[in-house]
Amino acid sequence: MDVLPYLVAAWVFLAGCHGLATSRNLIHAVGCLSVCQAATYVLLVAVGYRDGATAPVYSDTEPGSRPVVDPVVQALALTDVVVGATVTALLLALVMQTAKRHGTVDPDKLSELRG
Repeated sequence: MDVLPYLVAAWVFLAGCHGLATSRNLIHAVGCLSVCQAATYVLLVAVGYRDGATAPVYSDTEPGSRPVVDPVVQALALTDVVVGATVTALLLALVMQTAKRHGTVDPDKLSELRG
C-alpha cells in the first residue's frame, strides 16, 4: 500500500491547523477549518482506492468478475462534502453576526466574549 496519500492528508490537515492557530481573522479561521476538512477527502479517497478497479456498477458483468472500489467510501466522501459545506456556511453566518454586533472579526478584539 502506498503511503503518499496518507502523508498528503496529514500535511493538509496540519497546514489547516497551523493556519487556524495563527489566524487573526475569523473568516480566515473558517477557511482554515475548511482546509482541515479537505484532508478528510484525501484520506477517504486513499482508503477507497484500488489499482485497476472500476465503479461498483454490475449492470454489464457478474459480481466478483472484476475488482471494484468500495462504494461505502464513496458515500462517506459525498456525505463529508455535504457536511463540510453546511458547517462552513453556518460558521460564516456566525462570523457575519459577530461582525455586525461587535464591529470586528478579530478574535482578540472581542472583549465582550472573554470569560
